[in-house]
Amino acid sequence: MPYDTGSRVRLTREVQVTAHGTAAGGGFSGALFLAEGLAGIVTGVTQGSAGAAQDHLAAFDQQLRGGQLPSFAAGLVDDLRQQVVRMSLHGTAAGARTTYKVQFANGFVLDGLEEDWLASL
Repeated sequence: MPYDTGSRVRLTREVQVTAHGTAAGGGFSGALFLAEGLAGIVTGVTQGSAGAAQDHLAAFDQQLRGGQLPSFAAGLVDDLRQQVVRMSLHGTAAGARTTYKVQFANGFVLDGLEEDWLASL
């Protein structure tokens, strides 16, 4: 069920938080988890296609931005980049993907939550 901004929701599963304040899969995994059943309010909705692939590629490029590499290393990095693209595209749906930004009752804000990770209150 799609959720509008202002909808009251709860988590349907435990969600690992990344260093960028997003649900696992959009950054480096941290040690913080939000518990199943935690209630919150939808504060944003994002629709896009192949969002996971774009997120992984952006994270990869950000880590290597501005580096002056010798040709051999540049070739290796380009191969790694192509692997990131292939792995990110594997298993992603061809259609649009909707993710949600939710502010939880404990004050934590988490972005990138998939629709099936939430339930209406």
